[in-house]
Amino acid sequence: MLPLDTVTMSGHLNKPRAMNASLMALKGAGVEGVMVDAWWGLVEKDGPMKYNWEGYAELIQMVQKHGLKLHVVMSFHQCGGNVGDSCSIPLPPWVLEEISKNPDLVYTDKSGRRNPEYISLGCDSVPVLRGRTPIQVYSDFMRSFRERFDHYIGGVIAEIQVGMGPCGELRYPSYPESNGTWRFPGIGEFQCYDKYMRSSLQAYAESVRKTNWGTSRPHDAGEYMNLPEDTDFFRRDGTWNSEYGKFFMEWYSGKLLEHGDKLLASAKGVFQGTGAKLSGKVARIHWHYNTRSHAAELTAGYYNTRNHDEYLPIAKMFNKHGVVLNFTCMEMRDGEQPEHANCSPEGLVKQVQSATRQAGTELAGENALERYDSSAFGQVVATNRSDSGNGLTAFTYLRMNKRLFEGQNW
Repeated sequence: MLPLDTVTMSGHLNKPRAMNASLMALKGAGVEGVMVDAWWGLVEKDGPMKYNWEGYAELIQMVQKHGLKLHVVMSFHQCGGNVGDSCSIPLPPWVLEEISKNPDLVYTDKSGRRNPEYISLGCDSVPVLRGRTPIQVYSDFMRSFRERFDHYIGGVIAEIQVGMGPCGELRYPSYPESNGTWRFPGIGEFQCYDKYMRSSLQAYAESVRKTNWGTSRPHDAGEYMNLPEDTDFFRRDGTWNSEYGKFFMEWYSGKLLEHGDKLLASAKGVFQGTGAKLSGKVARIHWHYNTRSHAAELTAGYYNTRNHDEYLPIAKMFNKHGVVLNFTCMEMRDGEQPEHANCSPEGLVKQVQSATRQAGTELAGENALERYDSSAFGQVVATNRSDSGNGLTAFTYLRMNKRLFEGQNW
């Protein structure tokens, strides 16, 4: 994985000489290729449908020259404010202008806090971006990429990953780290208080004849920094397991699945026949995994509890579009986690492996945190050699930087 600021805000390749030397070293080490973010906020910053791909063109030629492959991430989220974000790339200025006129375009929590990381999926099909819907805007961006790099896609550009939410992951921004809003291992908060999500909940409630549930969101789900047992919703026998809890979670997780489905269908339409693989990323929310309610997964939109598996429907949706499911935390061990957080990254990875195997979906992996030690590396290798024969089709190492090239890390 290349640095987040591989292409500068002015649209040029950052530090080309250092990049050239780094790629040469990676090729010499037997690495197959590199992954880079194509930032929406950078490429389409000059106005609607005014795309600048020049920095990426320089990179693609350099990658090709070294005989490497490239995975390009269509990054429709903001860079900055999350783990490992070393630079700041907001959404395009013209999009931010629309958001300032209509703040409901972004995810909102129960206190009315707006999150500028990603456009709310509640308005996916509403023409809120100067006459285009967000899905149309993402499609046009991908189409422009295809037209610009048509003769590289399927060759040097071996895979295109479709960003579907904050950090490029199919999830709600339920644990935002900017301004200290959230810290590990808080349960996070539901993100469904913008007007588009509110009216969607109302419509859903009417469709299942629970009209009175359409105006209320969970009032007992606590706050970002709570633990499950601090709340009536997530505690052992909490509201999550009631008829209302199931109704709410079916809607909230269903909206997320629908968002992924629309975006992947649109990407498939753009890139079909190019020979490039398509992939999408699912978040690794391993804290509170060993509790009954899986609170942190629920607020992020994964209805995965002691008695409800959410990763199988996600894997099936990916498989329907022939998309590789990319999952992180492949380097983490249960024994390294703090006890009060009830984590099980290993259990979570096993569940996702089982879901992709059942659905017939290819699984790729990444490490969640920058780790350059042999223990993390050993865990990645062990995860890939899974007993079930369902190893990873690819693994992307986080991240190419100065630290990677230090003697003992390298």
